[in-house]
Amino acid sequence: MTQAQIQGGAALDGAGRLAAINAIPDQIERLRAIMAALRDPQTGCPWDIEQTFDTIAPYTIEEAHEVADAIAREAWDEFPSELGDLLLQVVFQAQIASEAGLFDFDDVTRKISDKLIFRHPHVFGEESRDKSAEQQVKDWEEIKARERASRAEKGVLDGVALGLPALTRAVKLQNRAARVGFDWPGVGDVLDKLVEETAEVVEARDHLGKEALTEEFGDLMFVMANLARHLEIDPEEALRAANTKFTRRFGAIEAALAAQGRRPEDSDLAEMDALWDAAKAAERA
Repeated sequence: MTQAQIQGGAALDGAGRLAAINAIPDQIERLRAIMAALRDPQTGCPWDIEQTFDTIAPYTIEEAHEVADAIAREAWDEFPSELGDLLLQVVFQAQIASEAGLFDFDDVTRKISDKLIFRHPHVFGEESRDKSAEQQVKDWEEIKARERASRAEKGVLDGVALGLPALTRAVKLQNRAARVGFDWPGVGDVLDKLVEETAEVVEARDHLGKEALTEEFGDLMFVMANLARHLEIDPEEALRAANTKFTRRFGAIEAALAAQGRRPEDSDLAEMDALWDAAKAAERA
């Protein structure tokens, strides 16, 4: 039975649809058939039927973060499931697009296949493979610049996705600007700018309103992203590591208090700060 027959199989009961889907040998095609059945207006799932590009997009972002989390924790037993959740987002969006007559899953896979071939002329063409990873990154960016030009994206910053995490997008914007010479010469210049922006945050806190303070704080964060870029640090990765460290050390505070039959709300800042220092020293030891 084909995917279209399963999707339109109002005559089939649930068990019949399941049997037909499970008979599909190719797992990608099986997943597509399941998604089509879930979206069927007569026999599908009411929740799945109601979804749109916009309502699914937040789940796509969430699932990408869960993939990254599984990698960070080296949770290899969870990894296939998390990758499957992310793949589902692609299949879901492609199914919605297919129903709207925009494109289908085959268009998605064709586009990425063509893009990979085009961006690797040293593998699928006549260019030499004898180049460093750094040179390959430079070549990759030049190819992407030609692609942007073909899409009539004229500005240097055109095409940097708005939906990226803010720190990641800041770094990408700065990298684009740096390629045309708009960049601080060295780390020292960025640190000087950091001091300046910190002073402006203090000024806004003491003398200006919340709107001005928010703007100055944003400027400070933007310079922090630039500092990370100059230090060749991924700011998202660094902040995730700091979050993990904070969680671990605060957990040590809770454990120490629990050993006394107490909770954090039964303590005070001075005691918890001392317990924090103890946890920190224990980690370093």
